[in-house]
Amino acid sequence: MKRLEHVVGGRLLHRSGNGVELTRLGEQLMTHTHMLLNLHDSALSDLTGTGLSGTICIGCPEDYLDIFMPQILERFTVMHSDIELEIKSAPTNELRAMLDRRTIDVAIVSDPIQAREPEPLRKSRLVWVCKEPSPDILKSSVVPLALSAKNTLDHRIAAEAMRQAGIPYRIAFASNSLNGLISIARSGAAISVITVDAVPDDLELVEELLPQLPEIKISIELSGAPKRRAVSEFHRVAMDVISDT
Repeated sequence: MKRLEHVVGGRLLHRSGNGVELTRLGEQLMTHTHMLLNLHDSALSDLTGTGLSGTICIGCPEDYLDIFMPQILERFTVMHSDIELEIKSAPTNELRAMLDRRTIDVAIVSDPIQAREPEPLRKSRLVWVCKEPSPDILKSSVVPLALSAKNTLDHRIAAEAMRQAGIPYRIAFASNSLNGLISIARSGAAISVITVDAVPDDLELVEELLPQLPEIKISIELSGAPKRRAVSEFHRVAMDVISDT
């Protein structure tokens, strides 16, 4: 890395307490790297008559890893076995930041459904879950909740729904991990919020006394990097699977 930074004349990575990020110069280099990879894929395919090759970095919220990824990967790898796939799991807000920095090529994301917008690729909804459908903690003067970070979609939607319903609540547990939220719900110590598709068989939907949470839309977004054929093909396969699942 030091040798590469010496060649380009500046720092490519910025290290902080939050991890490692690309500098502006690093982002410029990443853009040119994507362009070269695109040319490489096209040249290799044209000259050898073989399928696509290269690497695709995919972003996916943890909720959707088990729901969509197995079918997407199975269908895609059958057609393009020479492509290396890398998967990064994170909430939508973090995935969008990765797309902006072009550290991932494509991501599955979730958003609230707005009025009068076109029909989304797929709909889902957030639900309250606990080990019982009517847990005793609902009788508490302040309902304990288990939510992910404040800037995530499920946290914002759940908190706003509780405020509008006038139900006092507290964030008893916080976890950005789906497994963490599920574990807390299983303990009965708090009510968690996850997507309905990700609810395991041993948890119950809590629908008494709590406000119904709105539907959300699931879509696929691409980074702003020059589009490679491999990424475009993955995007097409992923859209087909998500719309049909």
